[in-house]
Amino acid sequence: MPVLIEALSSIVGGAGCLSRPEELLVYECDGLTLHSAKPTAVVFPHSTGDVARIVEVCRRFATPFVARGAGTGLSGGAIANEGAVIIECSRMDRILQVNVEDRYAVVEPGVVNADLSKASRPHGLFYAPDPSSQFTCTIGGNIAENAGGPHTLKYGTTTNHVLALELVLPNAEVIRLGSPTGWSSGYDLVGAVVGSEGTLGIVTEATVRLEALPEKVETLLAIFPDIVAACRTVGDIIQSGLVPAALEIIDRRTIAAIEASVYAAGLPLDAEAVLLIELDGPAVELAPQVERVAAMARRQGATGVDVAQDDAERERFWRARKGAFGAMGRLAPDLYVHDAVVPRSRLPEVVAAVCAIGDRYGLKLSNVFHAGDGNLHPNISFDRRDPDELERVMAAGAEILETCVRAGGVITGEHGIGTEKRDFMGLMFTEFDLGAMSRLRAAFDPDGVCNPGKIFPTTRFCVESNPKARGYDRVRFEA
Repeated sequence: MPVLIEALSSIVGGAGCLSRPEELLVYECDGLTLHSAKPTAVVFPHSTGDVARIVEVCRRFATPFVARGAGTGLSGGAIANEGAVIIECSRMDRILQVNVEDRYAVVEPGVVNADLSKASRPHGLFYAPDPSSQFTCTIGGNIAENAGGPHTLKYGTTTNHVLALELVLPNAEVIRLGSPTGWSSGYDLVGAVVGSEGTLGIVTEATVRLEALPEKVETLLAIFPDIVAACRTVGDIIQSGLVPAALEIIDRRTIAAIEASVYAAGLPLDAEAVLLIELDGPAVELAPQVERVAAMARRQGATGVDVAQDDAERERFWRARKGAFGAMGRLAPDLYVHDAVVPRSRLPEVVAAVCAIGDRYGLKLSNVFHAGDGNLHPNISFDRRDPDELERVMAAGAEILETCVRAGGVITGEHGIGTEKRDFMGLMFTEFDLGAMSRLRAAFDPDGVCNPGKIFPTTRFCVESNPKARGYDRVRFEA
Protein backbone atom coordinates (compact mmCIF):
# COMPACT_ATOMS: atom_id res chain seq x y z
CA MET A 1 0.00 0.00 0.00
CA PRO A 2 2.40 2.69 -1.20
CA VAL A 3 -0.09 5.52 -0.59
CA LEU A 4 -0.48 4.46 3.05
CA ILE A 5 3.31 4.25 3.46
CA GLU A 6 3.70 7.68 1.94
CA ALA A 7 1.10 9.14 4.32
CA LEU A 8 2.77 7.56 7.35
CA SER A 9 6.21 8.72 6.23
CA SER A 10 4.94 12.28 5.99
CA ILE A 11 4.34 12.14 9.76
CA VAL A 12 7.52 10.45 11.02
CA GLY A 13 9.90 10.89 8.07
CA GLY A 14 11.17 8.22 5.71
CA ALA A 15 13.64 6.83 8.26
CA GLY A 16 10.82 6.52 10.81
CA CYS A 17 8.65 4.27 8.64
CA LEU A 18 9.73 0.73 7.82
CA SER A 19 7.99 -1.17 5.03
CA ARG A 20 10.49 -3.40 3.22
CA PRO A 21 10.08 -7.15 3.91
CA GLU A 22 13.55 -7.49 5.43
CA GLU A 23 12.83 -4.56 7.77
CA LEU A 24 9.50 -5.98 8.91
CA LEU A 25 10.84 -9.47 9.63
CA VAL A 26 12.02 -8.68 13.17
CA TYR A 27 8.59 -7.24 14.06
CA GLU A 28 6.62 -10.36 13.13
CA CYS A 29 6.57 -11.69 16.70
CA ASP A 30 7.24 -10.68 20.29
CA GLY A 31 8.84 -12.85 22.98
CA LEU A 32 6.35 -15.61 22.13
CA THR A 33 7.97 -16.81 18.91
CA LEU A 34 5.31 -19.48 18.34
CA HIS A 35 2.91 -16.85 16.99
CA SER A 36 3.79 -14.39 14.24
CA ALA A 37 2.11 -11.97 11.84
CA LYS A 38 3.60 -9.68 9.24
CA PRO A 39 2.85 -5.96 9.72
CA THR A 40 2.04 -3.66 6.83
CA ALA A 41 4.48 -1.10 8.24
CA VAL A 42 6.30 -0.12 11.42
CA VAL A 43 6.30 3.56 12.38
CA PHE A 44 8.27 5.34 15.11
CA PRO A 45 6.42 8.34 16.58
CA HIS A 46 8.13 10.90 18.81
CA SER A 47 5.10 12.52 20.40
CA THR A 48 1.43 12.15 21.27
CA GLY A 49 0.62 14.28 18.23
CA ASP A 50 2.50 11.85 15.99
CA VAL A 51 0.56 8.90 17.42
CA ALA A 52 -2.79 10.65 16.91
CA ARG A 53 -1.93 11.50 13.30
CA ILE A 54 -0.77 7.94 12.62
CA VAL A 55 -4.06 6.61 13.96
CA GLU A 56 -5.95 9.06 11.74
CA VAL A 57 -4.06 7.82 8.67
CA CYS A 58 -4.68 4.18 9.57
CA ARG A 59 -8.39 4.88 9.97
CA ARG A 60 -8.49 6.67 6.62
CA PHE A 61 -6.96 3.63 4.89
CA ALA A 62 -9.06 1.12 6.90
CA THR A 63 -5.92 -0.44 8.35
CA PRO A 64 -5.78 -1.73 11.95
CA PHE A 65 -2.91 -0.75 14.25
CA VAL A 66 -1.12 -2.01 17.35
CA ALA A 67 1.19 -0.30 19.81
CA ARG A 68 4.52 -1.95 20.59
CA GLY A 69 7.32 -1.22 23.04
CA ALA A 70 10.41 -3.41 23.35
CA GLY A 71 8.70 -6.56 22.05
CA THR A 72 9.53 -8.52 25.21
CA GLY A 73 5.92 -9.64 25.80
CA LEU A 74 5.31 -13.39 26.05
CA SER A 75 1.72 -13.82 24.85
CA GLY A 76 1.68 -12.52 21.27
CA GLY A 77 0.11 -9.29 22.47
CA ALA A 78 2.09 -6.96 20.20
CA ILE A 79 1.94 -8.82 16.89
CA ALA A 80 0.28 -7.28 13.84
CA ASN A 81 -2.82 -9.37 13.22
CA GLU A 82 -4.77 -8.57 10.03
CA GLY A 83 -1.79 -6.75 8.52
CA ALA A 84 -1.86 -4.05 11.18
CA VAL A 85 0.51 -1.11 11.29
CA ILE A 86 2.82 -1.35 14.29
CA ILE A 87 3.16 1.92 16.19
CA GLU A 88 6.57 1.41 17.78
CA CYS A 89 6.78 3.71 20.82
CA SER A 90 10.39 3.04 21.84
CA ARG A 91 11.52 6.52 20.72
CA MET A 92 9.03 8.18 23.06
CA ASP A 93 11.45 7.57 25.91
CA ARG A 94 11.59 10.73 28.01
CA ILE A 95 11.18 10.90 31.78
CA LEU A 96 9.21 14.13 31.88
CA GLN A 97 9.11 14.66 35.64
CA VAL A 98 10.20 13.10 38.93
CA ASN A 99 8.14 14.68 41.69
CA VAL A 100 10.05 13.89 44.87
CA GLU A 101 7.65 15.47 47.34
CA ASP A 102 4.54 13.70 46.05
CA ARG A 103 6.46 10.58 44.97
CA TYR A 104 5.42 10.17 41.37
CA ALA A 105 6.99 10.32 37.93
CA VAL A 106 5.57 11.31 34.54
CA VAL A 107 7.00 9.25 31.70
CA GLU A 108 6.52 8.51 28.04
CA PRO A 109 5.65 4.89 27.13
CA GLY A 110 9.07 4.03 25.71
CA VAL A 111 10.94 4.61 28.98
CA VAL A 112 12.75 1.40 29.96
CA ASN A 113 11.51 0.06 33.28
CA ALA A 114 14.91 -0.07 35.02
CA ASP A 115 15.84 3.41 33.78
CA LEU A 116 13.02 4.94 35.82
CA SER A 117 14.35 3.45 39.05
CA LYS A 118 17.86 4.57 38.09
CA ALA A 119 16.65 8.15 37.60
CA SER A 120 14.70 8.07 40.87
CA ARG A 121 17.39 6.52 43.06
CA PRO A 122 19.32 9.78 43.77
CA HIS A 123 16.10 11.06 45.34
CA GLY A 124 15.73 8.00 47.57
CA LEU A 125 12.92 6.57 45.42
CA PHE A 126 12.34 3.66 43.06
CA TYR A 127 9.71 2.20 40.72
CA ALA A 128 8.56 -1.08 42.25
CA PRO A 129 7.26 -3.30 39.37
CA ASP A 130 10.31 -5.24 38.18
CA PRO A 131 9.69 -7.87 35.46
CA SER A 132 12.62 -10.15 34.67
CA SER A 133 13.01 -8.15 31.44
CA GLN A 134 13.16 -4.84 33.34
CA PHE A 135 16.44 -3.79 31.70
CA THR A 136 14.72 -3.98 28.30
CA CYS A 137 10.94 -3.78 28.67
CA THR A 138 9.14 -0.44 28.59
CA ILE A 139 6.61 1.22 30.88
CA GLY A 140 4.03 1.32 28.07
CA GLY A 141 4.29 -2.42 27.53
CA ASN A 142 4.15 -3.03 31.28
CA ILE A 143 0.90 -1.03 31.43
CA ALA A 144 -0.58 -2.97 28.52
CA GLU A 145 0.09 -6.34 30.17
CA ASN A 146 -0.18 -5.28 33.84
CA ALA A 147 3.34 -6.65 34.31
CA GLY A 148 4.50 -7.91 37.68
CA GLY A 149 7.86 -9.32 38.69
CA PRO A 150 9.56 -10.85 41.71
CA HIS A 151 8.60 -8.03 44.07
CA THR A 152 4.88 -8.23 43.29
CA LEU A 153 4.32 -10.07 46.57
CA LYS A 154 4.90 -6.94 48.65
CA TYR A 155 4.51 -4.08 46.19
CA GLY A 156 1.84 -5.28 43.75
CA THR A 157 1.68 -5.33 39.95
CA THR A 158 1.76 -2.38 37.55
CA THR A 159 -1.89 -1.49 38.19
CA ASN A 160 -1.02 -0.62 41.80
CA HIS A 161 1.43 2.01 40.61
CA VAL A 162 -0.34 3.80 37.74
CA LEU A 163 -2.02 7.05 38.79
CA ALA A 164 -2.94 8.71 35.49
CA LEU A 165 -2.72 8.12 31.75
CA GLU A 166 -2.77 10.03 28.50
CA LEU A 167 -4.44 7.87 25.88
CA VAL A 168 -4.91 8.15 22.12
CA LEU A 169 -8.28 6.54 21.44
CA PRO A 170 -8.93 4.42 18.33
CA ASN A 171 -10.70 7.43 16.76
CA ALA A 172 -7.47 9.49 17.24
CA GLU A 173 -8.95 11.58 20.09
CA VAL A 174 -6.53 12.29 22.96
CA ILE A 175 -7.90 11.97 26.49
CA ARG A 176 -6.51 12.02 30.05
CA LEU A 177 -7.59 9.60 32.75
CA GLY A 178 -6.91 9.69 36.50
CA SER A 179 -4.78 12.22 38.37
CA PRO A 180 -1.39 12.42 40.13
CA THR A 181 -3.18 11.90 43.44
CA GLY A 182 -4.51 8.56 42.25
CA TRP A 183 -8.07 9.74 42.86
CA SER A 184 -10.67 10.69 40.29
CA SER A 185 -14.43 10.85 40.13
CA GLY A 186 -16.55 8.39 38.21
CA TYR A 187 -15.47 5.03 36.85
CA ASP A 188 -11.90 3.80 37.30
CA LEU A 189 -10.96 4.00 33.64
CA VAL A 190 -7.24 3.93 34.47
CA GLY A 191 -7.87 0.52 35.99
CA ALA A 192 -9.70 -0.57 32.85
CA VAL A 193 -6.83 0.48 30.58
CA VAL A 194 -4.05 -1.14 32.62
CA GLY A 195 -3.90 -4.76 31.51
CA SER A 196 -6.18 -4.22 28.50
CA GLU A 197 -3.29 -5.23 26.22
CA GLY A 198 -3.52 -2.18 23.99
CA THR A 199 -7.07 -2.93 22.88
CA LEU A 200 -8.63 0.27 24.28
CA GLY A 201 -6.14 2.80 22.95
CA ILE A 202 -2.47 3.75 22.90
CA VAL A 203 -0.84 5.08 26.07
CA THR A 204 1.35 8.09 25.25
CA GLU A 205 2.08 9.29 28.79
CA ALA A 206 1.84 7.74 32.25
CA THR A 207 1.97 9.13 35.76
CA VAL A 208 3.29 6.38 38.03
CA ARG A 209 3.78 6.01 41.75
CA LEU A 210 7.30 5.92 43.19
CA GLU A 211 8.24 4.16 46.43
CA ALA A 212 10.80 5.12 49.08
CA LEU A 213 13.95 3.01 49.00
CA PRO A 214 13.92 0.67 52.01
CA GLU A 215 16.40 1.39 54.77
CA LYS A 216 17.82 -2.12 54.59
CA VAL A 217 17.52 -5.23 52.42
CA GLU A 218 18.34 -8.82 53.36
CA THR A 219 18.52 -11.55 50.72
CA LEU A 220 18.61 -15.25 51.54
CA LEU A 221 19.12 -18.36 49.44
CA ALA A 222 17.63 -21.54 50.91
CA ILE A 223 18.75 -24.85 49.35
CA PHE A 224 16.34 -27.78 49.17
CA PRO A 225 16.54 -31.46 48.17
CA ASP A 226 12.88 -31.28 47.06
CA ILE A 227 10.95 -28.56 45.19
CA VAL A 228 7.74 -29.39 47.06
CA ALA A 229 9.49 -28.68 50.36
CA ALA A 230 10.49 -25.27 49.01
CA CYS A 231 6.83 -24.60 48.17
CA ARG A 232 5.77 -25.61 51.67
CA THR A 233 8.30 -23.16 53.11
CA VAL A 234 6.63 -20.38 51.15
CA GLY A 235 3.31 -21.27 52.77
CA ASP A 236 4.91 -21.31 56.23
CA ILE A 237 6.44 -17.86 55.73
CA ILE A 238 3.16 -16.30 54.62
CA GLN A 239 1.19 -18.00 57.41
CA SER A 240 3.65 -16.58 59.93
CA GLY A 241 2.47 -13.06 59.09
CA LEU A 242 5.72 -11.96 57.46
CA VAL A 243 5.46 -10.17 54.10
CA PRO A 244 8.77 -10.60 52.25
CA ALA A 245 9.51 -8.40 49.28
CA ALA A 246 10.05 -11.53 47.17
CA LEU A 247 9.84 -15.34 47.36
CA GLU A 248 11.24 -16.97 44.21
CA ILE A 249 11.80 -20.67 43.45
CA ILE A 250 14.31 -22.01 40.90
CA ASP A 251 14.36 -25.74 40.16
CA ARG A 252 17.23 -28.11 39.38
CA ARG A 253 17.02 -28.00 35.59
CA THR A 254 16.96 -24.20 35.62
CA ILE A 255 19.91 -24.10 38.04
CA ALA A 256 21.93 -26.26 35.65
CA ALA A 257 21.16 -23.94 32.72
CA ILE A 258 22.05 -20.84 34.76
CA GLU A 259 25.34 -22.26 35.99
CA ALA A 260 26.38 -23.17 32.43
CA SER A 261 25.69 -19.62 31.21
CA VAL A 262 26.99 -16.08 31.64
CA TYR A 263 24.52 -15.71 34.53
CA ALA A 264 26.36 -18.29 36.66
CA ALA A 265 26.07 -17.37 40.33
CA GLY A 266 27.46 -20.37 42.17
CA LEU A 267 24.09 -22.04 42.75
CA PRO A 268 24.45 -25.64 43.98
CA LEU A 269 24.09 -28.09 41.11
CA ASP A 270 23.01 -30.90 43.43
CA ALA A 271 19.99 -28.99 44.77
CA GLU A 272 16.52 -29.93 43.54
CA ALA A 273 15.42 -26.32 44.17
CA VAL A 274 16.52 -23.06 45.72
CA LEU A 275 14.23 -20.49 47.33
CA LEU A 276 15.33 -16.87 46.96
CA ILE A 277 13.92 -14.79 49.81
CA GLU A 278 14.17 -11.02 50.07
CA LEU A 279 13.16 -8.97 53.10
CA ASP A 280 13.23 -5.20 53.23
CA GLY A 281 12.24 -2.42 55.59
CA PRO A 282 13.54 -0.71 58.75
CA ALA A 283 16.95 -2.12 59.69
CA VAL A 284 15.91 -2.84 63.27
CA GLU A 285 13.20 -5.26 62.11
CA LEU A 286 15.16 -7.41 59.67
CA ALA A 287 17.60 -9.39 61.84
CA PRO A 288 14.87 -11.29 63.72
CA GLN A 289 12.95 -11.79 60.45
CA VAL A 290 16.01 -13.38 58.85
CA GLU A 291 16.31 -15.78 61.78
CA ARG A 292 12.62 -16.73 61.60
CA VAL A 293 12.70 -17.34 57.86
CA ALA A 294 15.87 -19.42 58.03
CA ALA A 295 14.37 -21.54 60.81
CA MET A 296 11.20 -22.17 58.78
CA ALA A 297 13.25 -23.24 55.75
CA ARG A 298 15.29 -25.66 57.86
CA ARG A 299 12.16 -27.17 59.38
CA GLN A 300 10.99 -28.03 55.87
CA GLY A 301 14.29 -29.75 55.09
CA ALA A 302 16.54 -27.02 53.69
CA THR A 303 20.12 -28.28 53.69
CA GLY A 304 21.52 -24.77 53.86
CA VAL A 305 20.47 -21.13 54.10
CA ASP A 306 22.91 -18.52 52.78
CA VAL A 307 22.46 -14.85 53.67
CA ALA A 308 23.97 -12.34 51.23
CA GLN A 309 26.82 -10.58 52.99
CA ASP A 310 26.88 -7.48 50.80
CA ASP A 311 25.28 -5.86 47.74
CA ALA A 312 27.59 -7.76 45.39
CA GLU A 313 26.41 -11.14 46.69
CA ARG A 314 22.79 -10.01 46.65
CA GLU A 315 23.18 -8.92 43.01
CA ARG A 316 24.76 -12.30 42.26
CA PHE A 317 21.67 -14.10 43.57
CA TRP A 318 19.37 -11.87 41.55
CA ARG A 319 21.49 -12.14 38.41
CA ALA A 320 20.80 -15.86 38.49
CA ARG A 321 17.06 -15.40 38.95
CA LYS A 322 16.59 -12.70 36.33
CA GLY A 323 18.89 -14.39 33.84
CA ALA A 324 17.09 -17.72 34.08
CA PHE A 325 14.98 -17.35 30.94
CA GLY A 326 17.95 -16.27 28.87
CA ALA A 327 20.02 -19.17 30.21
CA MET A 328 17.41 -21.66 29.05
CA GLY A 329 18.43 -20.97 25.48
CA ARG A 330 21.17 -23.53 26.13
CA LEU A 331 18.61 -26.33 26.57
CA ALA A 332 16.87 -26.21 23.17
CA PRO A 333 16.28 -23.89 20.18
CA ASP A 334 12.83 -22.83 21.43
CA LEU A 335 11.32 -21.95 24.80
CA TYR A 336 7.64 -21.77 25.74
CA VAL A 337 7.26 -19.69 28.92
CA HIS A 338 3.94 -20.39 30.60
CA ASP A 339 2.24 -18.08 33.08
CA ALA A 340 -0.54 -19.09 35.46
CA VAL A 341 -1.47 -18.40 39.07
CA VAL A 342 -2.73 -20.73 41.80
CA PRO A 343 -3.52 -20.19 45.48
CA ARG A 344 -0.30 -20.45 47.53
CA SER A 345 -1.84 -23.28 49.57
CA ARG A 346 -2.09 -25.39 46.39
CA LEU A 347 1.50 -24.77 45.22
CA PRO A 348 2.99 -28.08 46.42
CA GLU A 349 0.42 -30.26 44.66
CA VAL A 350 0.19 -28.12 41.52
CA VAL A 351 3.96 -27.94 41.03
CA ALA A 352 4.14 -31.71 41.43
CA ALA A 353 1.31 -32.10 38.89
CA VAL A 354 3.00 -29.74 36.41
CA CYS A 355 6.25 -31.71 36.62
CA ALA A 356 4.31 -34.95 36.09
CA ILE A 357 2.66 -33.48 32.99
CA GLY A 358 6.05 -32.61 31.53
CA ASP A 359 7.33 -36.13 32.22
CA ARG A 360 4.25 -37.78 30.78
CA TYR A 361 4.66 -35.88 27.50
CA GLY A 362 8.40 -36.55 27.42
CA LEU A 363 9.34 -32.86 27.53
CA LYS A 364 12.14 -30.79 29.03
CA LEU A 365 10.09 -28.85 31.56
CA SER A 366 11.67 -26.56 34.14
CA ASN A 367 10.28 -24.20 36.75
CA VAL A 368 11.27 -20.74 37.92
CA PHE A 369 8.46 -18.75 39.48
CA HIS A 370 7.11 -16.08 41.81
CA ALA A 371 6.18 -18.49 44.57
CA GLY A 372 5.13 -15.78 47.02
CA ASP A 373 2.03 -14.88 45.00
CA GLY A 374 1.50 -18.30 43.40
CA ASN A 375 2.55 -17.10 39.94
CA LEU A 376 3.90 -20.18 38.15
CA HIS A 377 6.18 -20.09 35.11
CA PRO A 378 6.56 -23.65 33.80
CA ASN A 379 9.04 -23.47 30.93
CA ILE A 380 9.15 -26.00 28.13
CA SER A 381 12.36 -26.21 26.08
CA PHE A 382 11.80 -27.78 22.65
CA ASP A 383 12.55 -27.72 18.93
CA ARG A 384 9.64 -26.48 16.82
CA ARG A 385 11.14 -28.13 13.74
CA ASP A 386 9.98 -31.45 15.21
CA PRO A 387 6.19 -31.56 14.54
CA ASP A 388 5.62 -34.36 17.04
CA GLU A 389 7.43 -32.50 19.82
CA LEU A 390 5.58 -29.28 19.02
CA GLU A 391 2.25 -31.13 19.26
CA ARG A 392 3.25 -32.52 22.66
CA VAL A 393 4.31 -29.06 23.85
CA MET A 394 0.92 -27.56 23.00
CA ALA A 395 -1.00 -30.46 24.54
CA ALA A 396 1.04 -30.24 27.75
CA GLY A 397 0.53 -26.47 27.88
CA ALA A 398 -3.24 -26.85 27.67
CA GLU A 399 -3.21 -29.47 30.42
CA ILE A 400 -1.08 -27.22 32.66
CA LEU A 401 -3.58 -24.39 32.32
CA GLU A 402 -6.51 -26.69 33.06
CA THR A 403 -4.70 -28.03 36.13
CA CYS A 404 -4.09 -24.52 37.46
CA VAL A 405 -7.69 -23.39 36.96
CA ARG A 406 -9.00 -26.59 38.54
CA ALA A 407 -6.91 -25.74 41.61
CA GLY A 408 -8.67 -22.39 41.91
CA GLY A 409 -6.19 -20.40 39.82
CA VAL A 410 -6.22 -18.25 36.69
CA ILE A 411 -4.63 -18.61 33.26
CA THR A 412 -2.28 -15.65 33.44
CA GLY A 413 -0.67 -13.56 36.12
CA GLU A 414 1.48 -11.04 34.26
CA HIS A 415 2.07 -12.09 30.65
CA GLY A 416 -1.44 -11.35 29.41
CA ILE A 417 -3.79 -13.26 27.14
CA GLY A 418 -2.78 -11.97 23.69
CA THR A 419 -3.09 -14.63 21.02
CA GLU A 420 -1.51 -17.33 23.18
CA LYS A 421 -4.34 -17.86 25.67
CA ARG A 422 -7.36 -16.30 23.96
CA ASP A 423 -8.89 -19.69 23.15
CA PHE A 424 -8.50 -20.76 26.78
CA MET A 425 -10.63 -17.91 28.16
CA GLY A 426 -13.55 -20.33 28.36
CA LEU A 427 -11.79 -22.17 31.16
CA MET A 428 -12.64 -19.22 33.39
CA PHE A 429 -15.36 -17.15 31.76
CA THR A 430 -18.86 -17.81 30.47
CA GLU A 431 -20.30 -16.46 27.23
CA PHE A 432 -22.01 -13.79 29.33
CA ASP A 433 -18.69 -12.79 30.95
CA LEU A 434 -16.94 -12.52 27.61
CA GLY A 435 -19.85 -10.52 26.21
CA ALA A 436 -19.51 -7.97 29.02
CA MET A 437 -15.79 -7.63 28.29
CA SER A 438 -16.49 -7.24 24.58
CA ARG A 439 -18.96 -4.44 25.26
CA LEU A 440 -16.38 -2.59 27.35
CA ARG A 441 -13.91 -2.86 24.51
CA ALA A 442 -16.52 -1.67 22.01
CA ALA A 443 -17.12 1.45 24.10
CA PHE A 444 -13.52 2.47 23.33
CA ASP A 445 -13.07 0.77 19.96
CA PRO A 446 -16.41 0.01 18.26
CA ASP A 447 -14.74 -0.95 14.99
CA GLY A 448 -12.20 -3.34 16.52
CA VAL A 449 -9.21 -1.73 14.79
CA CYS A 450 -6.98 -1.29 17.85
CA ASN A 451 -4.85 -4.42 18.35
CA PRO A 452 -7.34 -6.83 16.76
CA GLY A 453 -7.40 -10.56 17.40
CA LYS A 454 -6.25 -10.39 21.03
CA ILE A 455 -7.84 -11.56 24.29
CA PHE A 456 -11.19 -12.72 22.90
CA PRO A 457 -11.49 -16.32 21.65
CA THR A 458 -11.73 -17.13 17.99
CA THR A 459 -13.59 -20.23 19.21
CA ARG A 460 -15.28 -19.70 22.55
CA PHE A 461 -16.26 -22.12 25.26
CA CYS A 462 -19.83 -21.79 26.50
CA VAL A 463 -19.81 -22.79 30.17
CA GLU A 464 -23.30 -23.09 31.67
CA SER A 465 -22.08 -22.51 35.22
CA ASN A 466 -18.85 -22.22 37.18
CA PRO A 467 -16.37 -24.20 35.03
CA LYS A 468 -14.47 -25.37 38.12
CA ALA A 469 -17.64 -26.83 39.63
CA ARG A 470 -18.52 -28.60 36.35
CA GLY A 471 -15.05 -30.05 35.78
CA TYR A 472 -14.70 -28.08 32.53
CA ASP A 473 -17.66 -29.50 30.68
CA ARG A 474 -17.61 -27.31 27.59
CA VAL A 475 -19.75 -26.77 24.53
CA ARG A 476 -17.99 -25.03 21.67
CA PHE A 477 -19.65 -22.35 19.64
CA GLU A 478 -18.20 -20.33 16.81
CA ALA A 479 -17.44 -16.67 17.55
